[in-house]
Amino acid sequence: MSSERVSVELSKGVNGLDKIILRETRGSSAEVYLYGGHVTSWKNEHGEELLFVSSKSLFKPPKAILGGIPICFPQFSNHGPLEQHGFARNRFWSIDTDLPAFPTNSSSKAHIDLILRPSEEDLKIWPHSYEFRLRVALGPGGDLLLTSRIRNMNTDGKPFTFTFAYHTYFSVSDISEVRVEGLETFDYLDNLQNKERFTEQGDAVTFETEVDKIYLSTPTKIAILDHEKKRTFVIHKDGLPDAVVWNPWDKKAKAMVDFGDDEYKHMLCVEAAAIEKPITLKPGEEWRGRQELSAVPSSYCSGKLDPQRVLQGS
Repeated sequence: MSSERVSVELSKGVNGLDKIILRETRGSSAEVYLYGGHVTSWKNEHGEELLFVSSKSLFKPPKAILGGIPICFPQFSNHGPLEQHGFARNRFWSIDTDLPAFPTNSSSKAHIDLILRPSEEDLKIWPHSYEFRLRVALGPGGDLLLTSRIRNMNTDGKPFTFTFAYHTYFSVSDISEVRVEGLETFDYLDNLQNKERFTEQGDAVTFETEVDKIYLSTPTKIAILDHEKKRTFVIHKDGLPDAVVWNPWDKKAKAMVDFGDDEYKHMLCVEAAAIEKPITLKPGEEWRGRQELSAVPSSYCSGKLDPQRVLQGS
């Protein structure tokens, strides 16, 4: 019986790397690698893959896995002196067995708690002591929930500041048939124009060329409509005011070693993030950032969500 399947299973992934497989009783699943605390798969009850992972991703440390949900910490992109996107996605995390109470809205048995603490080498490049706890959970309806808790463990009394993103790669049928709703009228920084600030003018974000934008102070809900698959992804975020939208398009795709030349057509990054206003924690303080991803059937009505309840509902 499907209800007797193991909810959480430790397994070996690509190149022998440890991974955790989460299974929900109705058939949805997720996979998380200890390398990077990195979600690499999220499937619905029909077994359809909802995240994009490049077919050329090497799965060889110290290179980050390309695709899925990389965690950008303690720095997003090049917004600071550290390596691109910080180092959390290039470190081996541990399964967190010594858990303080981890409140969650999910009663799901299909969850795993991971923890990252700095190594001696990490302290040389970012001299701060922290505990980063990550819970990955599958909800009863197949929703994927990621909750991050970052605590300042410095004993020298010093605060630290960081930026953060869940760099989620969604799998889409054809990028030219995709639209993102919920960001219209919001300001964004255009990374292709020296982070210059603009205001989104369209009634939705659509894709005809490379896009790399940081939308600021965005709503808690954003929808990605995949016309061809008749599927809508809904991102519900908390503690993460910004939203990055990225697709490398053809020229940049060809320049990336671990990315197929045409794979840009089948992926879109929409990333729940805290970038414009970095988070500062004093010793003992904790920050929490959460995203919940769901995939629902969508019908089109004059190019808009029909009904609009996905964005407006609870």
